[in-house]
Amino acid sequence: MAQNNVIIGIHAVHEALKDSLTLDQILIKKNANNEIIREIIYLARKQTVTVKTVPVEKINRITRKNHQGVIAFSSPVDFHNITNLVPSIFEKGAIPLFVILDQITDVRNFGAIVRSCECFGVNGIIIPQKGAAQIGEDAVKTSAGALYKVPISKVHSLPSCIDFLQQSGISVLSITEKSSTSLYTIDCSVPLALVFGAEDVGISSAILQKSDACVNIPMQGEISSLNVSVAAGIGLYEVLKQRPQIL
Repeated sequence: MAQNNVIIGIHAVHEALKDSLTLDQILIKKNANNEIIREIIYLARKQTVTVKTVPVEKINRITRKNHQGVIAFSSPVDFHNITNLVPSIFEKGAIPLFVILDQITDVRNFGAIVRSCECFGVNGIIIPQKGAAQIGEDAVKTSAGALYKVPISKVHSLPSCIDFLQQSGISVLSITEKSSTSLYTIDCSVPLALVFGAEDVGISSAILQKSDACVNIPMQGEISSLNVSVAAGIGLYEVLKQRPQIL
């Protein structure tokens, strides 16, 4: 693993948080507990930085330096506050288009989705604080640099974020093979957020219940599901196709 985005040691990570450096995630060895550790966790939660407790062996595989049981990964991009991002898009006179990623942790899938989002003019990608792909050099590479162009919002709770989007006039559309309604029957010309879930577990029931509609991508083959990055590309193209003012 590349080391240039790794912050090593309890005091270095603590100072990075106090200076509001943009971090993607923090790893803390299991059973570590002191005043500075507790403050690191507090500041991380306040700044929507993912914190994971892991066996010390995992940290040792990342660095052999004196890490004191704590390391952090800096993010190559700044995260956007969704409550500021949404009104800024409306103020520009644009029709908002967001993508919500539920428990998509594979970096290659994440990067490919970000690349498609940039190509199709997505205004922002929303990911959860816990259960998201690590945003580092590999994600930037697989996105072909699109991570530098598409705003990323990291939120504490996807269901709460969906409430905010709906209150702002944005319809939430979950794309899932569990639905019997075709994507192609839905009006995608309105302010919209598309939800995609992990390939193994799909979209969580809490998000499906909050969605304005659940739809599938019609298929004719025997395999009943698509790779999530492929599904995202198809879904985004359908939105673009229905927005003639963009074409």
